[in-house]
Amino acid sequence: MTVFMINMWNITDWWESAEDEFGDFTGTPPTEIYSPCKIDTETLNKYAVVVIYALVFVLSLLGNSLVILVVLYSQIGHSVTDVYLLNLAIADLLFALTLPIWAVSKVKGWIFGTPLCKIVSLLKEVNFYSGILLLASISMDRYLAIVHATRRLTQKRHWVKFICLGIWALSLILSLPIFVFRRAINPPYSSPVCYEDMGTNTTKLRIVMRALPQTFGFIVPLMIMLFCYGLTLRTLFEAHMGQKHRAMRVIFAVVLVFLLCWLPYNLVLVADTLMRLQAIEETCQRRNDIGRALDATEILGFFHSCLNPLIYAFIGQKFRHGLLKIMAFHGLISKEYLPKDSRPSFVGSSSANTSTTF
Repeated sequence: MTVFMINMWNITDWWESAEDEFGDFTGTPPTEIYSPCKIDTETLNKYAVVVIYALVFVLSLLGNSLVILVVLYSQIGHSVTDVYLLNLAIADLLFALTLPIWAVSKVKGWIFGTPLCKIVSLLKEVNFYSGILLLASISMDRYLAIVHATRRLTQKRHWVKFICLGIWALSLILSLPIFVFRRAINPPYSSPVCYEDMGTNTTKLRIVMRALPQTFGFIVPLMIMLFCYGLTLRTLFEAHMGQKHRAMRVIFAVVLVFLLCWLPYNLVLVADTLMRLQAIEETCQRRNDIGRALDATEILGFFHSCLNPLIYAFIGQKFRHGLLKIMAFHGLISKEYLPKDSRPSFVGSSSANTSTTF
């Protein structure tokens, strides 16, 4: 998943087929003869993209740092949901730190070498997979707490630490192919890029590398979320749990924003994979259209790293209270602005162990 991946895949496809048919050659290849398509490598205004990256970087750095600060300073016992959301903020923060590098590479090409190429690509992939796996875990926790009212499971909060470790490990495993094959390379007639280099005649391998992580790192967690939240909502409405339903708004908003940001990219990615498998007709126009769509939707996905703190600020009452307490403690605001009622808002359970900072 990279801004350059599809366009560079197109160039690589042409270069590999040219070498297979004509052997190695020097000089300027007659692209109009050998290549069926003129690849559009500048799909978006690079300076506009840099401005977007800078905006996302600042908002994400500030917002996720505040989320981590509020959770760690909270005097209320951290719930299972709090721990998941804390890990989500950490993942977004780590990804945000790579955005200045991606911004520079958008203007000057990849000038940072292979080691940094591998590291920032790995952080990007881990952020995506850990994000959706954490959200899937939250949906399962809410499902057990509300639909089955299994307090014992939700009260064993020490288990969440092992679950989070497992999520980070699985995210790392799903991201390893990117780390192994990604490197800095100078393609013909293009700026240096950071992308997968697997040698020649590797289209099928590329498709497998894409399909497996997308299946286990996106489709399966998405199905889990839809199943769990569908039954959870039905239970809440049938039992007329108005207060508990209102307390779930933060979690539902977080899931909805994640889907709005990353679902378009993954749908376009599926379309590109189907085109590579010849399930849909591949044309020059379609190839370039998909490349532009992937660039645009990936930028939308980048926005996700800075949106969760905004959700907590506007919807999460407890998060706002916690932030005001920290500001009052350090003398940034008067204590008279602190809310009189600081009781925890509950997230779908009457158990205090499922209360949430948000």
